[in-house]
Amino acid sequence: MILYDYILSPGCYKARLMAALTGLELTLRAVDFHPGAEHRGPELLALNPAGSIPILVDGDLVLTESAAILVYISGKAAPAWLGNGQPATNARIQQWLSFSARLTASLGGARLHEMLHRPGDIVALRAAGVTALRELEAALFEQRLKNEAFLVTDRPTIADIACFPYVALAPDGGVSLDAYPSIRLWMRAVRSLEGFIEMPGIHRLHELKPDPHGLPSSSEAVEE
Repeated sequence: MILYDYILSPGCYKARLMAALTGLELTLRAVDFHPGAEHRGPELLALNPAGSIPILVDGDLVLTESAAILVYISGKAAPAWLGNGQPATNARIQQWLSFSARLTASLGGARLHEMLHRPGDIVALRAAGVTALRELEAALFEQRLKNEAFLVTDRPTIADIACFPYVALAPDGGVSLDAYPSIRLWMRAVRSLEGFIEMPGIHRLHELKPDPHGLPSSSEAVEE
């Protein structure tokens, strides 16, 4: 199973993270996304005419959307990540997968503008990102009231992995996460998962800001 990968791409990171969390081995094929624009060259356009990454190739199967890649990896290696099979759970997961596209467009667009100088209205991108973060914060607060640490249930699903990277990297686009304690607690929960891996800009628990509730856990105190 080959992943056409760029180390700084949150979309590619979703696939790498999902594989790590489920124990699935991927063969990584590095793509010169910037400055080489290899994703728009003939080899990769033949796989994905949209000219985007990630691209996952497994035999004759080619997947070019990160949400589909998450479904495929978890379905092959750890189906529990797809939810409990109940219609309401399935629908909520799908809703968050759709929501993740808004994060990509807003927070991801602001990050590309700031890091790679991509054209865009940075004020509008940040405003859209803040709107999405407020929606996410409210939903996660409701989950906390039910003693559920993740977006859909009391255990992680592909919905969490779909939304996590662009939220965690929001500061790269000039959008602070300081005002969102429920989001910060959720990110801690994701980072604490067995098998969690890093990418540039997304680090392990010892790199986090102080717990929104004040005191670090004993395990975090040891790490620090």
